[in-house]
Amino acid sequence: MAQQPRSGFSAQRFLTQPGLGKTFKRWPPKHIVFSQGDKADAVYYIQAGKIKLTVVSSQGKEAVVGVLSAEHFFGEQCLTGQTVRTVTATVLEESRTVPIARTKMIETLREEPAFSALFMKYLLSHSLRVEEDLVDQMFNSSEKRLARVLLLLANFGKRNKPQTTIANVNQAMLADMIGTTRPRVNFFMNKFRKLGFVDYNGTLRVHSSLLNVVLHD
Repeated sequence: MAQQPRSGFSAQRFLTQPGLGKTFKRWPPKHIVFSQGDKADAVYYIQAGKIKLTVVSSQGKEAVVGVLSAEHFFGEQCLTGQTVRTVTATVLEESRTVPIARTKMIETLREEPAFSALFMKYLLSHSLRVEEDLVDQMFNSSEKRLARVLLLLANFGKRNKPQTTIANVNQAMLADMIGTTRPRVNFFMNKFRKLGFVDYNGTLRVHSSLLNVVLHD
């Protein structure tokens, strides 16, 4: 028999108000939330800001594996029994996060169908994004991959209004994200700027016209 939700439970309140097993944190840019190899004992929910996930190989090479924004979770691998972090989470823009203790997260998923459904929807959406990233890497040019990453960083396609100004993102990081070299990124960024798709002078501004690069065959 399906378990009934506790009276008055709200997934939105759970993720935005303090409570047992939850804390609320504000992080400045460049702050490390957790490092690869740290103990994995909490799931994080992003209320605002952007978090970069990176991994370092045994040879010391660093790669960017994701950039997450508001309404995303990270660190959820601890729910599968993972005891140490396999990535480093670094703040790109001033962020507000909700660390939820692993035990509290599991308890809430078991007892609250509404929250379980919300989290499952996120996991499925994240899985689809990973699949799209793989297809992008396999079949699209570096130019298209760069355009797609810039649009994703600016939240184009999300239900919230796009955040067209992107802070704390450099060409080396973009090169890591799309699997190419910094000179190639520099070449395409100059091309995008000349075509009026982006502006950058200290900060990067992305225009909706950049969609033309992604949609053009």
